[in-house]
Amino acid sequence: MMKADLRKVVLIGTGMVGMSYAYALVNQAVCNELVLIDLDQKRAQGEAMDLNHGLAFAPANMKIYAGDYSDCKDADLAVISAGVAQKPGESRLDLLSRNAAVFRTIMEPLRQSGFGGIIVVATNPVDIMTHIAHKLSGFDSTRVLGTGTALDTARLRYLLGEYFSVDPRNMHAYVMGEHGDSEFVPWSQAMLATKAVLDICGSSDGRFCLEDLEDISRQVRQAAQKIIQAKQATYYGIGMALVRITRAVFGDENSVLTVSAMLRGEYGQSDVYVGVPCVVGREGIRRVLTLYLTEEELQQFGLSCHTLKETYRGLRL
Repeated sequence: MMKADLRKVVLIGTGMVGMSYAYALVNQAVCNELVLIDLDQKRAQGEAMDLNHGLAFAPANMKIYAGDYSDCKDADLAVISAGVAQKPGESRLDLLSRNAAVFRTIMEPLRQSGFGGIIVVATNPVDIMTHIAHKLSGFDSTRVLGTGTALDTARLRYLLGEYFSVDPRNMHAYVMGEHGDSEFVPWSQAMLATKAVLDICGSSDGRFCLEDLEDISRQVRQAAQKIIQAKQATYYGIGMALVRITRAVFGDENSVLTVSAMLRGEYGQSDVYVGVPCVVGREGIRRVLTLYLTEEELQQFGLSCHTLKETYRGLRL
């Protein structure tokens, strides 16, 4: 008898990001089994109950329950959204040190459980936290990835779709680098279908221009802050980005997604986790795609990588 392909996800951290992901998983019927793990077990139980009560309205049945690290043994995916919030006046490095301590309490029992799947990190600052997860887990870097600039890229395509009055899915453009202040858009690689966006600007008699594109790039960079000012946190977008990554893994899609991946010589960079277009499938990161960046874009990317490397070094793990 053929063994059913049971797609099992363990979610570690049941805050707003984690539960936005869980809610989207249920609504899109992406997995068969979902385990919720949290330091606050009572909360995890309450969230599991709440989701279970909506299963009658979901497109497919799912097994959802609050569990512990022993449930990770046969899981395909461990999605980590656990972490501590920044205290007023706290430096980024202090926050990182506290989150690194949180990840230590996660990675040890995750490894000991016999987990042999893929780790996806959503905790911010995501590139550094993914690097920490890789170091503490001892897993091959292809099996440890972060959400990177996947959400930033979705925001970019949405805004470009509005600007050019086309479906965002027909905009092919990427946000690269750190998920943060040093991220950038390589405009030389941006396309509407197969037509270069810079060519469209050049032949539009001023209707479309690079200044507007740079403004869109700024809007993408500042989007999270605007949302935080309005509603204290961002979670729906990143929850859906996590589901997109999950679908790519379970469907063995080999989809190109801008996730946080370890570079090993690509773009002249090594030993840094950073947002780059990657081919994502059942084994995690199949390969990092190397785009043909201009000299200026390569410089911007190098600066972003330098920022991340310096911050990671400052941690002294």
